[in-house]
Amino acid sequence: MDAQTVEKRNWRSRIGQRWDAIAENRRILPVLLVVGFLLSFAIPQFTLINPYYQLIIMYVGINIILATSLNLINGYMGEFSVGHAGFMAVGAYTAALLTMKVFPSNLVGYLFPLTILIAGSAAALVGLVVAIPSFKTRGDYLAIVTLAFNMIVKSVIENIEAIGGPRGIPGIDRLTTMPWVFFWTVLAVWCMRNFIYSNFGRGVLSIREDEIASDLMSVNTRQVKLLAFVISSFFAGVAGGLFAHLLQFISPRVFDILKSTDILIMVYLGGIGSIAGSILGATIFTVLLEALRPLGYYRMILMPLLLIFLMLYRPRGIMGLREFRWFIPSYEQIAIRLWRQKKEVPDASAG
Repeated sequence: MDAQTVEKRNWRSRIGQRWDAIAENRRILPVLLVVGFLLSFAIPQFTLINPYYQLIIMYVGINIILATSLNLINGYMGEFSVGHAGFMAVGAYTAALLTMKVFPSNLVGYLFPLTILIAGSAAALVGLVVAIPSFKTRGDYLAIVTLAFNMIVKSVIENIEAIGGPRGIPGIDRLTTMPWVFFWTVLAVWCMRNFIYSNFGRGVLSIREDEIASDLMSVNTRQVKLLAFVISSFFAGVAGGLFAHLLQFISPRVFDILKSTDILIMVYLGGIGSIAGSILGATIFTVLLEALRPLGYYRMILMPLLLIFLMLYRPRGIMGLREFRWFIPSYEQIAIRLWRQKKEVPDASAG
């Protein structure tokens, strides 16, 4: 082995050790969050970044909320939901109607957090109504039910003239800002992480591995499924409310099956069963979609093709079933380390 190869390996080893030290130091995470929150105020205030790129960053945050929430169902629970855009539509229309027709115009800015909470709650309530009959079935029937739900929501909105019908709702106030997107994105990731590593989250993971065995081990699978679906729907509604007040125009066509396909691509591109994968997939997809904008409608063909190739050659995605250390609780990391050490140590009684 030549000296250059040895030096390269040593350099990679040093980089890996430094990265491990940073990843294991949890005091850095609050500092990064504070810096990110301050930057979310400073960037638009002092125009540190072009407004177009600011818009893309906010779309990235909204897509992270969507991908993380759908990953809870498709990745962690092992089911297959394809109607996430329907819950996003419920949140978007609820938020838009609240700010335009319910709340006083001089208070909508102050009531925006309440608007987003109500939008998420409306989507969660609809998600509960959909989940109760859906989870009486097993297998691929959830995909059929959620697909039908997405089409029903789109058709219902198109036929209600009071909320714009097929024309949609124009002239929505621009209330979504970078600090609000940062806040709701961090909150969504934090809630998902805590839920996944809770007792209910363990039940979700057990359903993915074997639902019958999980039921036999006294896990209330129906309750766990309903809770996971409601949480996922809630954050889809939150993303819809932020999206409506960022785009300033919504219509039924915005929330069709293609939108659900986009969210599926984010989940399976980043990796199933991984919060870090959802963040990575949403970021890559959003940036790639904007980079391919000069191709026009051809980019809408490329994205579903990307999903097909992912299913064929890397069905788990980039970070499939792997997680970034900052998203894993410290006690979980200790348990993993002890388990690995036990595997590496040979059994003295053997042989």
